[in-house]
Amino acid sequence: MFLLTAGGLLLLVPPLVHVFNHDIAVFGVPQIVFYLFGVWLALIAGTAWLTNRIPVEPRQEEGEG
Repeated sequence: MFLLTAGGLLLLVPPLVHVFNHDIAVFGVPQIVFYLFGVWLALIAGTAWLTNRIPVEPRQEEGEG
């Protein structure tokens, strides 16, 4: 989970985001918008995938060990 967070942070720092800030538009939408939403979607998908892989520990009832 730490690597996902650190990777997301690195992908969203202004110097790297500036690399994708060109006057190119796809269907009238600037390239930077696709980059930012793509990174955002990848972080959400990665978080969902990782949380499904974490084993669930059984809950202990009150009064037990």
